[in-house]
Amino acid sequence: MLGGVLPAAGALAQAAPRDTLVVLREIDADRYDPARTSATAAGEALFLLADTLVTLDWDQKTVRPGLAESWTVSEDGRTYTFKLRQGVSFCDGKPFTARDVVYSIKRWIDPATRSPVRWRAGPVEDITAPDDHTVVYRLKEPFSELLLQLTNYFASIVDQATVEKLGENFGVQGFNGTGPYCWQSWTPRQEMVLTRHPRYNWGPPIYQNPSPQVERIMLRVIPESNTRLAAVQSGQGDVTQWIPYFALEGLRKVPGLTVQQQPVHFYDIFMGFKVDHPVASDAVIRRAVNMAIDKQAIAKVAFFGAGQPADSYINPGSQDYDAEAAKMVPRFDPAAARKLLDEAGWVAGADGIRAKDGQRASLLVYALQSGINNTILQAIQADLRRVGIELRVQMWDATVGWGKLATQEFDTFIMAYPYMSATDAFSLYFPSTNRPTPNRMNWNDPATDQALAAARQATDPAQRAQIIGGLQRRIAEANVWVPLLRQPLWVVAAPRVEGVRAHGIYGVALYKGLDIRLKR
Repeated sequence: MLGGVLPAAGALAQAAPRDTLVVLREIDADRYDPARTSATAAGEALFLLADTLVTLDWDQKTVRPGLAESWTVSEDGRTYTFKLRQGVSFCDGKPFTARDVVYSIKRWIDPATRSPVRWRAGPVEDITAPDDHTVVYRLKEPFSELLLQLTNYFASIVDQATVEKLGENFGVQGFNGTGPYCWQSWTPRQEMVLTRHPRYNWGPPIYQNPSPQVERIMLRVIPESNTRLAAVQSGQGDVTQWIPYFALEGLRKVPGLTVQQQPVHFYDIFMGFKVDHPVASDAVIRRAVNMAIDKQAIAKVAFFGAGQPADSYINPGSQDYDAEAAKMVPRFDPAAARKLLDEAGWVAGADGIRAKDGQRASLLVYALQSGINNTILQAIQADLRRVGIELRVQMWDATVGWGKLATQEFDTFIMAYPYMSATDAFSLYFPSTNRPTPNRMNWNDPATDQALAAARQATDPAQRAQIIGGLQRRIAEANVWVPLLRQPLWVVAAPRVEGVRAHGIYGVALYKGLDIRLKR
């Protein structure tokens, strides 16, 4: 065995077909309807199946043309006029027009669709198509991040006729988009097969090739990490972003394998406090917990040197990151944490756990069951015990876990999430209207709500950065979270694959995958 990399025996029953790129995945999505899911696993296929008006560059900040070749924005920031690319067609050959954009976006924001992320489309007043190649997108008020949000798969353009034909089974039994690949079949929890869109030549300008270079893509689900590793090494799989971190060093030494990282990747792990619960409501407890956790040590154990500890709420590479807010996040200092608790009247009992006014310094944490969450929580539990705080751990299978995380039963929780920018991240987790989920902290602060509204409406990027930077400082000062880890994005490719480059939009590595080729 080489550096944790396992032999290939028994990985899969068959080698990857000559004309098929086999992408290995950890989990499947429950559906592939862009308006009705927010799963990263869904994005792995939807970015291949469908296109958006605009696309995102490798830096995760710069917006590039997509189905819209150009656009203008009115002075008041409320009207976006998109000029669409001509010669685009759906997989079934139907010509793409502005009416498809109007239908897709309106379907996305329709409450009847039950989209969990329709707010990302902004406060829409109306969307119209004055002609086949023009879309007018009118907002009730400015939304400074509209273009950034429209790069995500939620804003994918779909075919109305197919949606109406399949109804609730759209994205389950079939799909029709303008993406580089077309739906062939899906066997849930096993594999999805996509075929090359023969007319596709309108890929984003970030790629050298505007057309797909592979005839078929098979998205194969292999939940067990060692089996995925064996499949890549043996040629039974071609590429995966779901790499167990312990194996990275060994994979680099395997002849022919390509291992690479996307350094600009916004997918963080944090621990949030229910700030209105006993114990967790004490600002001293929250600050002491921040100071007691050795994030550097946890990163080494969880990521084997492949990822980084988080010393701020927002990744330094993301749009509108505030360096001053980062300085306000407490650094690892268990001695200072113990002193802080002592001064606040939290006195250690016979078992070493502190108490104050008859209240024990004990926190119940909820988390979804996973190997990395188990590793993180074991380390945190030990770190907190050393300063006199008890952490009681309850982990849940994902089938029930999301429901449990919507309750008021816990004091703190562990969560991993992708985001697009500082305003995007904070708009998801901190509005009072998002209680009890995804604002699981029950953070209810009028100043936060006002700042988020002002940041979203700011038409001047510098003004938006100033507003959301101030909010980052406010949240950091209150220690509403413990920023824990920056989840890295690594991709490994088999010897027969060329042109793989990790992208990272919403946690998805391959994005459009247009430069990927199979060696003959």
